[in-house]
Amino acid sequence: QEQLAESGGGLLQAGGSLKLSCAASGRSFSANAMGWFRQAPGKEREFVAAISWTGSTTSYADSVKGRFTISRDNARNTVYLQMNSLEPEDTAVYYCAARRGTQVRTTLRDYDYWGQGTQVTVSS
Repeated sequence: QEQLAESGGGLLQAGGSLKLSCAASGRSFSANAMGWFRQAPGKEREFVAAISWTGSTTSYADSVKGRFTISRDNARNTVYLQMNSLEPEDTAVYYCAARRGTQVRTTLRDYDYWGQGTQVTVSS
């Protein structure tokens, strides 16, 4: 059974950095586009970043552009989200997702597999 497992979340102060990891198991996702989404309390889940199956194409939400970087290691079946200059507004549960397709997409309905999420809390 395909599974995505996020790790690396935590509590930190504004201005700090975190690197999230998403390890896939049950099958290889090296031929699939992957993405990160987040959901803050009382808000809908929103797009954060996505990467194509080769890693050559990426997309970011405007709110994280220039601060977050998505990358992947297909040999390790793992996707990463490097988050720098974190702000209290970045506080959310962060979810990893995978598409059956190869190209970048930014909407929830385009993703077929989801992890359980990892909490990121940024204090001011």
